[in-house]
Amino acid sequence: MSQATKRKHVVKEVLEEYVVPSPQQQIVRVLGTPGNNLHEVETAEGTRFLVSMPTKFRKNIWIKRGDFLLVDPIEEGEKVKAEINFVLYKDHVRYLKKEGLWPEAFSDTAESQPSSEAREREQRAARSSGEEDSDDDRDLFVNTNRLHYGCTESEDDSEEETAVASDQDEEEK
Repeated sequence: MSQATKRKHVVKEVLEEYVVPSPQQQIVRVLGTPGNNLHEVETAEGTRFLVSMPTKFRKNIWIKRGDFLLVDPIEEGEKVKAEINFVLYKDHVRYLKKEGLWPEAFSDTAESQPSSEAREREQRAARSSGEEDSDDDRDLFVNTNRLHYGCTESEDDSEEETAVASDQDEEEK
């Protein structure tokens, strides 16, 4: 089977199939990717560990911080304790909630992430109403793989910094 055919089947399987977790499988949230096809995840109970990405998903499916996964436990692993079985997207999450299989600890995080469709609707509404505000950054791409630090610089901070810098200049003279 060629690489393109394999990729087509893997992507089709992930996007179109709806899975129900077996008793030994867990639903986890991705916290980060340290590298080498490993992902740091957190369970609904709050335990953190590493999971490995199987070869069939590599270079075919991308996982980012905040995504949800269905993992199978690995008994012999010390650091890597599970292997990714399925990547859960918005439709899968909705299906699992409807079936009553979604962990309560993840309910608020799955709902708080605005879907791309909702963002597109907001953008269309802003364009149609003629609102073109350069200070509005909602339409910019947000990289979820980077931590967001809510840092704003006020004028008072900049005045204090210049006063300290001028005091240091006077001491040097």
